[in-house]
Amino acid sequence: MDRLESMSAFVAVVEAGGFTAAARKLHIPLATVSRRVSELEAHIGVQLLIRTTRSVALTETGQRYFDTARRLLDEISEAERMASGEYIAPRGELRIAAPVGLGRTYLAPIINEFLRAFPEVDVALQLGDDVINLADDGIDIALRVGRLPDSSLKAIRVGEIRRVVCASPAYLKGVRRLSSPDDLRHHACVTFTALEAAHEWTFHIGKTAKRVPVRSRLSVSAADAAADAAATGLGITRLLCYQAHPAITAKKLKLILRDYEPPPLPVNFVYRAGRSTPQKLKAFIDFASPRMKSRLVFEP
Repeated sequence: MDRLESMSAFVAVVEAGGFTAAARKLHIPLATVSRRVSELEAHIGVQLLIRTTRSVALTETGQRYFDTARRLLDEISEAERMASGEYIAPRGELRIAAPVGLGRTYLAPIINEFLRAFPEVDVALQLGDDVINLADDGIDIALRVGRLPDSSLKAIRVGEIRRVVCASPAYLKGVRRLSSPDDLRHHACVTFTALEAAHEWTFHIGKTAKRVPVRSRLSVSAADAAADAAATGLGITRLLCYQAHPAITAKKLKLILRDYEPPPLPVNFVYRAGRSTPQKLKAFIDFASPRMKSRLVFEP
């Protein structure tokens, strides 16, 4: 039995919530995970996990062993990083996660600049709109949109994102005036369903949130498709400000109902707090944070 492999398998089962999920995380067969945990229990001489058909749970001894094993594995990993020089100079692979649109349009160009400035660092960029667990997915740093729950993660504020309503100048010319959200009842809309419901938008009047029904002539799941349709004059659309920004800059869309926008959503870099931070991560934070701040500025 390789004690470290068995210990890693056990910790993975607990953190992933089951043997199948642990096997996926470790990229090894399910039977191998089960065998390693069983060998570990036999070696120690106690039961660590209570297995059922749907889940696993720690025994009292298993909980104590898990806490110690996870700490030891973290220390071993840190020792390996120190030996490889990650704490001396920026080098090694940096794993970054970001939302698809924001990551592709704003973060990816910054990463390209970073790679040219730090030739000994490689980057694996994971784009996806689901919130992931940094530890479970081996992510060093993530770009997050929205208010952050209390956690042990460190956060660096790099901007904010507004939800904006806009329409083409051609559509707005000669139509009934839009002075409040209630006026939307009389207009055609293009709805971006990843942001809000297709037939109802939420606005803020003073400190009160108000839901306003809208007539969706077209509903789409992609922001650029909504912007393009609205730019042709099909109707009014609602997007995140960075999604509408190119069309607004090109004067294909115009902002409306600015006084009723919901509070903006904060944008942060988040990363795990630790006793030591690898130089590759420090270098990226110092390099990327001011550049994101300067680029996430969306004037009307």
